[in-house]
Amino acid sequence: MELTIRNLQESDWDTLVSWWNGWRGWTAPSKDSLPNDGTGGFIVEKDNVPIVAGFVYFSNCKLAFFDWVISNPEYKDKDRKEAIKLLINGVEHVIKNAGYKYIFSITRNSTLLKIHEELGYTIDKNKSHELIKVL
Repeated sequence: MELTIRNLQESDWDTLVSWWNGWRGWTAPSKDSLPNDGTGGFIVEKDNVPIVAGFVYFSNCKLAFFDWVISNPEYKDKDRKEAIKLLINGVEHVIKNAGYKYIFSITRNSTLLKIHEELGYTIDKNKSHELIKVL
């Protein structure tokens, strides 16, 4: 069947948490740190099987932030890479149509880095660190 992309819904939250818990070294972020309390993003599915999701933070400038890309650790079909590309391209489309000019993303995952590079992203080769402080 065909890959489809849709907006995240509240009912997707438990699925996303199970994915974060299913990948070694990942911890689910708190809902209140995600856009729209965990629904501000998109998910790609095939035959109602969720494959990959990510979140978009819109700003008050021309830059939007795309992050927390997570995939179904149980999904092994050959179209997994195409699902990730559909997510990224879909997010780009939404961001551009909303009037934004730049998209910023962070990942340590080598597969995601390669896919972003294939899609024309500039990859900074210098290592950096994410800095977060709970206030």
